[in-house]
Amino acid sequence: MLALLLCAALAVHADALEVRVPESPAVALFGTDAVLNCSFSGVSEFNLSELSVFWQLSDTKRAVHSFWQSRDQLSDQEERFSNRTSLFPDQLPAGNASLLLRRVRVADEGSYSCFVMVQTYGSGAMLMQVAAPFSKPLVTWGPESALKPGDVVALTCVAYGGYPEAEVLWQDGAGRNLTDNVTISQVANEEGLFSVKSVLTVILEPSSTYSCRLMHPLLGEEGQASVTISAQGLVFPPLALWLTVALAVCLLALLVALAAVCRRKIRESCEEMRAEEEAKELEEAKELEEAKSAATPLKS
Repeated sequence: MLALLLCAALAVHADALEVRVPESPAVALFGTDAVLNCSFSGVSEFNLSELSVFWQLSDTKRAVHSFWQSRDQLSDQEERFSNRTSLFPDQLPAGNASLLLRRVRVADEGSYSCFVMVQTYGSGAMLMQVAAPFSKPLVTWGPESALKPGDVVALTCVAYGGYPEAEVLWQDGAGRNLTDNVTISQVANEEGLFSVKSVLTVILEPSSTYSCRLMHPLLGEEGQASVTISAQGLVFPPLALWLTVALAVCLLALLVALAAVCRRKIRESCEEMRAEEEAKELEEAKELEEAKSAATPLKS
């Protein structure tokens, strides 16, 4: 039925309607409602029953939404647009034939044609692009321990849920673009939204800062994540050096004090042992002398 009506419209030889659609692509956010603008002029007053409006996909000619005989005619509508489209009936007499498309999907992206027939015929085609913002980028790296200058480190930047594919740019701490040793993969889920993963492989310096910038081609926005990696070299940082020296000095002083105490204790112990031996020798000598003194009168 729709095809017959379109053929009849094309056969009209009167002056064509002026149908206006956007020249620039319309950008619709994923999951939101979008309005595809179409307006017409160039006809005198008309009854709504005389008006026919057809929206269809420009490439496949599949019906998106149809209106004639003062009401919607959706028997030929493409199934994926079911319960998602409507016109603005109260604005049709004023020349507004725009289409409301609800809950925009990635698959809705493409060219749409607006056909209008009332007394005469006119049409226009417009492009709708779908956009979905990516999540904020996240940068991780590995290995994460025992890093030192000269080590090879892999930095990974990930973001999720965007459309279309994003551009990823790596930069160092000075803002210089890093293009060598970079890989990127973008995988779409069942809804057509992309997850992006980019890996930058670098040779680590003592302290290095790297930034991952994510640029959206349609929304003009960008997300950025930065990371600073410090590598431990063979030379200790100044603070660690002073702490090490102080600890060594304290340990040496403790050892010296301990040695002095031990030496004094040993000396005192030796002196005590010597005094005890001398006292014992004196005691024995005294006893011997007394024994001799006691034996002398007996001999007389």
